[in-house]
Amino acid sequence: MIAGNNQRQIGAFFSGGATGVPSALKKNACTAERMQALVDPTTLHVQKESDPEWENLPPSPYPSCVPETPDSQIRTSLPVPEHTSKAQVPVPCSLRSQAFGLQKSLTARKFLLSPRGWRTPLGPASLGSQNGGVLSTRRLLSDFGGVQKNVQSRPLSAGGSPKLRGDSAFGVPLKAVRASATTPVKRKSSEDEWVAEQKRKQILRQYRTEGIPEPVRTPIQTNREDNVLSLLDQQLTDTGSKSHSGAPDGGEGVPRGSEGNHLHMPLSGGGLGDTCPSSNRDLAASEDALTGLEDLLQDESFWSDDKMEADQLDANKLRAIPNDVILSTGLHNRYWVLDVQEVVTPKGDLEKHLKITASKIMHPTESCVLKEGWESTSVAIGDIVHLEGESDRGNWFIGRDSGFLVLQPDVLISCTSISNSIRCMRRAVFSERFKAFDGGSKQMLNGTMVHEIFQKAATSGGFHPQRLQQLLEEAMLGPAFLREMYSLKLSQADMRREVEEYLPSLGKWASDYLASSAQAGKKQLMVKLPGECHQGTACHVTVTDIVDIEENIWSPRFGLKGKIDVTARVQIQRRGRDQVGGRGREGVVPLELKTGRESNSIEHRSQVILYNLMSSERREAAEMEAGFLLYLKTGSMHAITGSRMDKRELLKLRNTLVYHLVSSVKHGGAGGPYLAPLPNIVTDQQACRFCSQKRNCAVYSRAMEDGKGGSCGSQPSFVEAETQHLRDAHLHYFAHWLLLCSLEAEAPEGRGHRQGIWLQEVQEREAHGCCMGDLVRVGEAMPTSDHMFAQRFRRRGMGPVGTGLSVGDGVLLSRQDKQLFAVAKGFVMDVAGDGGVLCKLNQSISGSPGDAIFRLDKDEGEKGLHTHLGNLSKLMENSMESERLRDIIIDLRPPCFFESLSSVLPRDAKDTVASILKGLNKTQKQAMKKVLLSKDYTVIVGMPGSGKTTTICSLVRILHACGFSVLLTSYTHSAVDNILVKLLRFRVGFLRLGRTHKVHTDVQPYTEEWRCASGIRTLAELEQLYNSELVVATTCMGVGHPLFSRRRFDFCIVDEASQISQLVCLGPLFYAERFVLVGDQQQLAPIVRSRQARDLGMDESLLKRLERHSDAVVELNLQYRMNSDIMSLSNMLMYGGKLECGSERTGRAMLELPMWGAVEQELELNLNRSEYLAWIRAALEPQKPVCFLDTAKVPALETATKGGISNTNEAILVHGLVSLLLKAGCSAKDIGVIAPYRQQLAAISGLLSSPAFNAVEVNTVDKYQGRDKNVIIVSFVRSNTQGRTGELLKDWRRLNVAVTRAKLKLLLLGSAPTLKLFAPLEKLLGHLERTGGILLLPPAAHQDLSRMCL
Repeated sequence: MIAGNNQRQIGAFFSGGATGVPSALKKNACTAERMQALVDPTTLHVQKESDPEWENLPPSPYPSCVPETPDSQIRTSLPVPEHTSKAQVPVPCSLRSQAFGLQKSLTARKFLLSPRGWRTPLGPASLGSQNGGVLSTRRLLSDFGGVQKNVQSRPLSAGGSPKLRGDSAFGVPLKAVRASATTPVKRKSSEDEWVAEQKRKQILRQYRTEGIPEPVRTPIQTNREDNVLSLLDQQLTDTGSKSHSGAPDGGEGVPRGSEGNHLHMPLSGGGLGDTCPSSNRDLAASEDALTGLEDLLQDESFWSDDKMEADQLDANKLRAIPNDVILSTGLHNRYWVLDVQEVVTPKGDLEKHLKITASKIMHPTESCVLKEGWESTSVAIGDIVHLEGESDRGNWFIGRDSGFLVLQPDVLISCTSISNSIRCMRRAVFSERFKAFDGGSKQMLNGTMVHEIFQKAATSGGFHPQRLQQLLEEAMLGPAFLREMYSLKLSQADMRREVEEYLPSLGKWASDYLASSAQAGKKQLMVKLPGECHQGTACHVTVTDIVDIEENIWSPRFGLKGKIDVTARVQIQRRGRDQVGGRGREGVVPLELKTGRESNSIEHRSQVILYNLMSSERREAAEMEAGFLLYLKTGSMHAITGSRMDKRELLKLRNTLVYHLVSSVKHGGAGGPYLAPLPNIVTDQQACRFCSQKRNCAVYSRAMEDGKGGSCGSQPSFVEAETQHLRDAHLHYFAHWLLLCSLEAEAPEGRGHRQGIWLQEVQEREAHGCCMGDLVRVGEAMPTSDHMFAQRFRRRGMGPVGTGLSVGDGVLLSRQDKQLFAVAKGFVMDVAGDGGVLCKLNQSISGSPGDAIFRLDKDEGEKGLHTHLGNLSKLMENSMESERLRDIIIDLRPPCFFESLSSVLPRDAKDTVASILKGLNKTQKQAMKKVLLSKDYTVIVGMPGSGKTTTICSLVRILHACGFSVLLTSYTHSAVDNILVKLLRFRVGFLRLGRTHKVHTDVQPYTEEWRCASGIRTLAELEQLYNSELVVATTCMGVGHPLFSRRRFDFCIVDEASQISQLVCLGPLFYAERFVLVGDQQQLAPIVRSRQARDLGMDESLLKRLERHSDAVVELNLQYRMNSDIMSLSNMLMYGGKLECGSERTGRAMLELPMWGAVEQELELNLNRSEYLAWIRAALEPQKPVCFLDTAKVPALETATKGGISNTNEAILVHGLVSLLLKAGCSAKDIGVIAPYRQQLAAISGLLSSPAFNAVEVNTVDKYQGRDKNVIIVSFVRSNTQGRTGELLKDWRRLNVAVTRAKLKLLLLGSAPTLKLFAPLEKLLGHLERTGGILLLPPAAHQDLSRMCL
């Protein structure tokens, strides 16, 4: 964060007048206290001494330089203490480096009980050390995710500050350990500690000599000398060191000169479990991997100190690098940080020493030294880093002139975000978190249109006035621009006048610089290329070719991403110098277009420098490292070249931004996880006035910082103005959900996460079903009507066609040689059996080499919670709509209702409404009445099979007949379209928003894209389309559509509301006067990956929150799906007998197997033993709707592989049962198979691969929500003798969904002894035991059944 006077300093720097003095030496209003503290060496306020090398640097040779990291983002070095000894000086180490000038209090952790927890050697062996004093940062990796635990600080006890000597000058406030709740902590003298150190080393040498295995290193030890168990500390009692808990005042355990000044640090209750809670990355709950630590991590006793010290094996497992982490060496190296030490050199400079490894087994290890400004990087144990530079036998040195360190390189940050962080890091953080919040503006639309005109002119047709005017007219009629003009309430005439002002400047630029122009090469620019010492030379610049437009670049080396406006080949020619054959220097460079004022600002220059850095991976080494800024309003162009210092400082800013994004939550506090501090609010009122994140910044400041987020702890003036309408409950809701979203963002991603694109080989990704490799393009890309390109690929060679891609999947196209990543983005249109695939892409790849080999990776979009946080921000807005929702959702105001239907229903609609009501049952009619009478909202609880879709369809018909406008939404496209397909039967008109390829084929003619294709050329026509229907349908994520900027609805109906996250469900409610939530909280809840977020309530849907007002709730409890036996399971598990059969016919329905007699005869012929025939007959008996097949004696044990958990014998049993059902006359489309783990689904699907099983659906519980089959077979998978359990089968709601998908026959497979460890299944099995529904399978039952398989 750059604040206060630094704003002006940065401006001066970029104007060319600043020197290269580190900004850490600059003063601002908040550093006076820090400077004064230098007189007392016992305080932690320090200031770096001037470095002669930096003071002698000449002024910046070129104004494109990026300033040094500002003082608010750098930790300065310590001065050399005034003592004669050359002893090493310990320095305090926070778990992550913050601004070192800030006062840090003392710290203690319960696990630092032995004297080895601290050490300051002063013996002869240490005097010649080159590294200076060392104090290792102590960090316990409390889970596989490497969660960083913040050490809470405590101040010195009362008493005067002693005058210290030698190493004690900084030692007393640094080397404390916790002894008891009441006893002061005392420290051994330096000499005694050195003697103890030598004794330790002697014992270690004795171990090695006698062949005794060295003690296992625990995760809390980080120094080499710390590989000693507590036993060694006990052996050292005879060396003269006293017990730190019992030494008297002034004894040997007290530093000389510090008598009577001890640190009182009471132990926190609860042991280590209080400071190290369960992992926020939630790996123990993984659906796809079985680990032996799952029970261990859930056992609270594991987190005690005794357990940690006694069980070294488990401690080592705890340190293990998480399975989802990918480490590597080479170009895209990824290192895991094992240890971080901060070291003060003899000169008083601070360095940070890292112990790193690129191996999952943490061997071998390498070292990395961060110095000369890089030590301010907030790197911690458990972080992943990428290193640029040269390694000297495993030793890396990152300094002012050597190497780069990239923190969390797989988090790709846009170049625009980094450049925007120069003036305000806080704004950059909020912009990344609240991406959905940034709305459009007239200036942004104007810039986008001018960009497109320039890009089209550059690639086709030239810049002559007639061509530019033609492109302008095409832009005015473009569907995307029309939608933006509609949203911003602008007219086409106004926008035409705005854009026309730019056309002359575009033509002027083309005349000056394009090679096709007669005037090309005559215009001179000041250009300075890297490596040149002069200020720059007047050169002739000619653009010889346009290589690409909107070139998308991902740079996993530097953790960057961006889209370059124009990529051009440029020739730079000097007179009399650097010319070869008169051609000069030539290269491919980025051309950044700007439509605003010609400022040549820091941000603009930095963007180009970062684009150059990313482009260097794609271009030849001989090409120039330069770029150009083009201001389209004036036609002026500026050459930008970046020095090493520019790149270094920008990468440091990127690392700071990533730190705030990735480490947004702190763990280990007494009250649980909490939000980490953000950078301070800048003091530039003008910048805050026009900041797009002002409201989020202000609300956060009041909610989390008591409104005092200023650089000096003051309250900025705008905070009160932006938040005065919010009450404490509203601020608490904001803070709570921001924490939940931050925890969820930390949770590990699924298999399809993007980092695998550049870190994993194609074969590995294909094995996980998220990639298709070895592809070559077939033919040229064909432009489509929606400005995309259809491109066909085919599989190279004759290898197996293994792919998990299907029609509609989002994909990223990359080069398989890992040179180009994400060159295009799109979706799959068709997958052929021979390995061919047709995709629609946003970029043409026709210019790529014909022999280029590509890969398609499944892309589920960026892992983010932008919609959640955007809706949360909007809820805090000072508007009538937001205030109404705050009253209902946060303050839980009870709902209000009209007194009678006569005041609601129009007279001419009563007959139509009565006709619709005739087809509904009693509870459905009650729901219709409740909705019509509501003034605020209604909650419709639809139990399994109760006809929720029919109810919603009838409700829409009634509202439509009454003339009410309706917004119909759900979380998924399929749920929305299921309702719309039913509405088509009743000729209810609607407008469907969303991409056509995601919409049901029957609904596609009603989409916006389909209707616009017939010709929408004016804003009036577009507005007519948007207002043409009373019913508008879209997903909850689709409410960012321009239609909602002008239109509000009488009712909003949200289907699947119990499955939608509370914040996501908020989105459509802003645009309706009343809303209806339809769902069932006893079925699937919102998906939450983070266990901590789930425990804190993130899985509470809005339906569940509002259901507490019973006046607003209607229950649909008459079901028409299951027979009575299957229904009884759900009643027993969840509904307490409320669920009823809607008709007698439904309750008595049984499965019909017309060929069952023939199957029995075949069984008698093929099975030799009667018990095998008996269990098959009992399992498939149509008069027995529910049967649990206990596989305990088969046996059918689970297996764990890298891909996840599966159960081969259960899969064989499923295959046999499906085969028998098909032989008995059951249709394949009426059979469904459910399993909780993807690996089991793959195993079952592999056995059911023949054409006879094509219509049999094999899927997870989640995919079956809202659907049913006549026969459902559930494979529970888990079966082991160790009692290992997972998380999925502990979910009552998921089990409820699984057992209510079957209409007529439900077969359950599993090991009863293992499944009884799960509370929901224990209750289910108990019920089945009482009703005789459990069938114990004989040994090897799967082998006999396999004889009957198809």
